[in-house]
Amino acid sequence: MSTHTPNIRPKPDKVLTDIADYVARHEIKSREAYNTARLCLIDTLGCGLEALSYPACTKLMGPIVPGTVVPNGAKVPGTQFQLDPVTAAFNIGCMIRWLDFNDAWVAAEWGHPSDNLGGILATADWLSRNAIAAGRKPLMMRDVLTGMIKAHEIQGVIALENSFNRVGLDHAVLVKVASTAVAAQMLGGTHEEIVNAVSNAWIDGQSLRTYRHAPNTGSRKSWAAGDATSRAVRLALMALKGEMGYPSALTAKTWGFYDVLFKGKPFRFKRPYGSYVMENVLFKISFPAEFHAQTAVECAVRLHPEVKDRLDDTRKIVITTHESALRIIDKKGPLHNPADRDHCIQYMTAIGLIKGNLTARDYEDDVAHDPRVDLLRSKMTCVENKQWSRDYLDPDKRSIANAVQVFFKDGTKTENVAVEYPIGHRRRRKEGVPLLEAKFRTNLARRFPEKQRQAILALCLDQTKLEATPVNEFVDLFVI
Repeated sequence: MSTHTPNIRPKPDKVLTDIADYVARHEIKSREAYNTARLCLIDTLGCGLEALSYPACTKLMGPIVPGTVVPNGAKVPGTQFQLDPVTAAFNIGCMIRWLDFNDAWVAAEWGHPSDNLGGILATADWLSRNAIAAGRKPLMMRDVLTGMIKAHEIQGVIALENSFNRVGLDHAVLVKVASTAVAAQMLGGTHEEIVNAVSNAWIDGQSLRTYRHAPNTGSRKSWAAGDATSRAVRLALMALKGEMGYPSALTAKTWGFYDVLFKGKPFRFKRPYGSYVMENVLFKISFPAEFHAQTAVECAVRLHPEVKDRLDDTRKIVITTHESALRIIDKKGPLHNPADRDHCIQYMTAIGLIKGNLTARDYEDDVAHDPRVDLLRSKMTCVENKQWSRDYLDPDKRSIANAVQVFFKDGTKTENVAVEYPIGHRRRRKEGVPLLEAKFRTNLARRFPEKQRQAILALCLDQTKLEATPVNEFVDLFVI
């Protein structure tokens, strides 16, 4: 009996065509989504500007061949680089993700949907500069915001029911897929070309999570998204040149994504693509901390006044949390570098208790070597609240709850301080937006003189004016 597989090309997988249908044909009508996308844009770029203060980040930036300047190339905000769109996407993606301070999405899979901005902004800027050079109209910033909404939605909706971390894959795969789809559409791709590009994103080699977990936690987690979004632009450009796609990239028996990398299970979907993810995205406003620990740090900061003078008298510290936090950031033993520390709930909580705050600098060696940090870590126990684990996955709640309580040697104890929703949650938007804008002002001041800062702010805080601004003019405001 023959065992040959029939060599008949199937129709493209529905997952591929649904993505292509959405990016090519779906009209975003939600004003809340566009306003949130504007907030996401300024917050994400602000995070990138702060990262430019860190040599560990900037050493990876610039052209592949030093000194290369691309005519009509995409510019990298906060720098003088003008690069091809693939390299520019890596640069922008690297800087915005470096400090783990941009937005987040938590579900069966977690991630940072604004990581896609690297590919979106680089592609839009490159297209706009070349359009002007050819006497055509550039793209507008509304096009960038639309691309952001759609990339957020693709990444986030797939993440709702499908856990890539449970099979050892990094969530950057979703950045690659979402950025590929949006970049292909922005480049003018047909429905078929978008399908082809996205199919190549799925069959690409996918990153393992090795660099996010002990004992290998390292700085690759800070440039993985830049790598993914730049690869996306490359795949989109190839598709626009006529490079073929692979219709059963996901479902092919033995060789498809499901069988090779997802234990044979097809993706599950809870909702169609719309604008849900952008409207509900989580901002990291107060602390550059892995999102599952945001509320733990807030609890620690609230306890700081009561605890700061009694650190040596501490007997134990109980962190009550949810299952995902236990699986990802509950760490014992030595922490080897900043990437290790910003994914340790005990470290972040200890800094909050000691200092009453947590900044990106607190992950550096000089702070980590304070003996009080490891002393407090050694007294910490993490326990699960099963209701919080359920609420974390509840689409109407999406809580990221933590509580912290400190017990002292004399038998006294603090209140068990609990926070269910971080300040960047949709339920705390009214409280969070002024702080997000203040964060942006602080980050602009790290890089630009007063006059330039005011010009950027005047544009970025005006929704109507921003949407009507040519992309190249917007990016030019950020050139140092």
